[in-house]
Amino acid sequence: MSHSELQKTLYGHLCQLTRERDPFIATEGHFYTQQYLQSQFEQWGAVESQDFTVRGKIYSNWSLSLPGQTRLAPILVGAHYDTVVGSPGADDNASGLAVLLALASTLAQSPPRRPVIFVAFDLEEYGLEGSRAWVARRTQTGQPLHLMLSLEMLGYFSDAPRSQRYPAKPLEWVYPTRGNFIGLIGNWPTILTMQRLKRHIKQAGTPCQWLPMVGQGNLLPATRRSDHAPFWDAGYPAILVTDTADLRNPHYHQASDRIETLNLAAMAGVCAGLAE
Repeated sequence: MSHSELQKTLYGHLCQLTRERDPFIATEGHFYTQQYLQSQFEQWGAVESQDFTVRGKIYSNWSLSLPGQTRLAPILVGAHYDTVVGSPGADDNASGLAVLLALASTLAQSPPRRPVIFVAFDLEEYGLEGSRAWVARRTQTGQPLHLMLSLEMLGYFSDAPRSQRYPAKPLEWVYPTRGNFIGLIGNWPTILTMQRLKRHIKQAGTPCQWLPMVGQGNLLPATRRSDHAPFWDAGYPAILVTDTADLRNPHYHQASDRIETLNLAAMAGVCAGLAE
């Protein structure tokens, strides 16, 4: 798929997914999003729901498993589909879902060496509940996992000076101060993988930076704010793929988080690089 075709695909998904999706207040949008994700996944295989209970109410993660060319441990690619109250969530996290669906389509046509599991997590905004439930069940079964990729806000880029902030001052001395790159934040076992991902994403046209973490990221809590964190805690190799959220995007958790604020060309580069 060419970059222009990929941008059109991502835009189409964004148009369907950008709507209020809070699971408690915007229940209509939340249900519509579930139906859309299921209908897309069903094009490429059997869709599974993993139900979990929070405060006596049932919620669901939705997943698609694509076979690989071998029986090696799978890679999991995940993105959350809920929003906070009052935000249509174009960047947070329709952008992650759009890339998730585009990746599923690409890999369904060209199976990779390893199996890949695509998961849309619920209740990320309310304590990472969906990913915690998935990890708990995986740990109970003892099934291995080669790598987890958390797609969390992939669409906001800025070339403005000082548009990128960091949760710790020393990082400003090492990393760019313009928010025109995608970030990779991984635990120690993923260092070589992050280096390869950075190379492929840059070759696809989007600047990329990576940051390794030790101790499950506890020394820098801002690095734990998405669905990769439960995987870190369980000892799985996991990487957060992100535009760094409120450290860059002024529309974070606002009503202004809309499609027109996103950079589709940069998103396409991230998607193509991940697919490669």
